Amino acid sequence: MVQTDKILEFDKVKEKWMELALTEWAKEKIKDTVPIMSENELIARQRETSEARELLEKSGNPPLVSLSGIRECIQTAAKGDCLSISQLEDMEKSLVAVMRLKNYLSRCKQWEISLAYYDENLDCLDHLKETIGMQIRNGRIDDNASKDLKSFRDEIERNERCMREKVDAVIRANKESLSDHFSTLRNGHICIPVKKEYKYKIKGNVIDKSSTGSTVFIEPSSVGKYYEALQLLRVHEENEEHRILYSLSAMAADYGEILEQNISMIEKLDFIFSKGKLSLEYDGTEPKINTERYIRLEDGRHPLMALTECVPLQFEIGKSFDGVVITGPNTGGKTVAIKTVALNCMMAQCGLHVACKKAEICMNSNFLCDIGDGQNISENLSTFSAHIVNVLEILKKVNRDSLVVMDELGSGTDPTEGMGIAIAILEELQKSGGLFLVTTHYPEVKQYADKKARIVNAKMTFDKESLKPLYQLVIGEAGESCAFYIAGKMGMPEEMLKTAMKAAYG
Repeated sequence: MVQTDKILEFDKVKEKWMELALTEWAKEKIKDTVPIMSENELIARQRETSEARELLEKSGNPPLVSLSGIRECIQTAAKGDCLSISQLEDMEKSLVAVMRLKNYLSRCKQWEISLAYYDENLDCLDHLKETIGMQIRNGRIDDNASKDLKSFRDEIERNERCMREKVDAVIRANKESLSDHFSTLRNGHICIPVKKEYKYKIKGNVIDKSSTGSTVFIEPSSVGKYYEALQLLRVHEENEEHRILYSLSAMAADYGEILEQNISMIEKLDFIFSKGKLSLEYDGTEPKINTERYIRLEDGRHPLMALTECVPLQFEIGKSFDGVVITGPNTGGKTVAIKTVALNCMMAQCGLHVACKKAEICMNSNFLCDIGDGQNISENLSTFSAHIVNVLEILKKVNRDSLVVMDELGSGTDPTEGMGIAIAILEELQKSGGLFLVTTHYPEVKQYADKKARIVNAKMTFDKESLKPLYQLVIGEAGESCAFYIAGKMGMPEEMLKTAMKAAYG
C-alpha cells in the first residue's frame, strides 16, 4: 500500500490532510488510512465528510484543540498520584474546550445535520471545571481554596509584616552601625548588614558574613522569635496545598472515564472535520458509490494541481468496456490522466471527496500501479527489467475487482518485442475481468485495442498549429505520436522526412 500511495501521490494528499488535523491521534489515523472494503462503511464515511464540509461552510471552523498531555493527567490521577497545578489548569482548559465544541455543535443542530448531534457524546463536567477554576488561578492555589489555607496565609502575611516592622525599627535605631540602610534575606532569615566592629552592639544571631569579612549579617532577636512561627505556618500552608491538589486529583480520577470519552470524541471529530477541510481545499464532491464495476468522472482534476492549471477530465469505464488504452505524444498528459483517475478512486474509497464536478466510483479490492521509470539501482535492474518485475507482481494480484493503471506499456526494450509484451499484458488483464487503464506509444497496440471487445482506444489531444498538448482525454479515438508532423513543423527538410517515413512504414 505504501508504494501505491507514493506512485499515485496519495502520500502527498495525506501530508496536506494531516496539516488540517490538530490531534496526534487524527494525524496517525490519516497516516494509516487505507481503502475501505465495506460498501456500507464507505457510504457512512463519505456522509461524514459531506456533513463536516457543510458545517464548515455554514458555521465556520469548530473550536477543536489538540488536548496533548490530558490522557497522561488522567492516568496519573487514576493511579492515585497528585496532579500539579499546571496539569490541573490544563485539565480545566480542556473542559472549557469541550464546552465550546459542545456549544458549536448545538448551534449547528439548526441545519438538521446528524454530525451536529455528536454534542450529546460530550460532557463538560461543569462541577469539576468550576471547582478547579475556583481553587486554582493564575498558576497558583487561590487563597480562598479552603478556610484553613486562607487562615494560614493571613497569619503568614501578619508575621512577615511584623518582622519587617521590627527590622525597620532596629535599622532606624542603629544607622551608624550598619553598612547599608536596608535589610536583606540570607538563608531564609531577614538580616541587617552590620559593620564588623559593631556586631556585639546588636542583639541577634549572626547568619552570614560578606566575602571580605567587613560586614556581618545579623538576624535581630526581636525578629528571630517570628522566624520559627513562620516556618511552622509555611509547613501548614504546604500541607494544606497538597491536600487541595490531592482532592482535585481524586475528583479528576472519579471522572476519568468521562474525560477519556471526551478526548476520544474530540479526536474523532478532529479526523472527520479534517476530511471536510480537505474537501474545501480542492473543492471536492461526494462521489456516488456502486458495486457494479463502473467509474465515471465528470470534470475530474488532480487534487494536487492548481485549479487554473487543470484541464478537466471526462472519463468513464466499466459499462461497455473494461480497458482503456491511451495513446498520444509525450508531454501530452497521459500519465497525469491515469493518475487522476486512480487517485480520485483511491481517495473516494478512503472516505474522501473527489476532485470532480460529479463522480461515480466502484468498490475496488485493490489498486495496482506501474508508473514511473521503475529503475532499481540497488538490485541492478534496468528500467525494462524493473517494469517487468512490477508487472508480473500485478498480474499475480489482479482480479475482477481490481483497478489497474500502467504507464508506457512494454517500453524500455526492442520496439517489436516490447509491442508483443504489451499485447500479452493486455490479454492477461482482460482475462482477469478487472478494470484497467494503460498508456502506450505502439501503433500495433492501438490496432489490437481497436479489434478487441471491451477494450477501447483513447487519446490525449494535441494542437497541431501551436505544437502544444491540450491535455484533453478523448475516449473512442486513438492518438498519434505526431513525431513526423512535429519534426516537419520544427524545420526538418522534406527529403529527411520522406526517408524517415519510408524507414518506418516502407
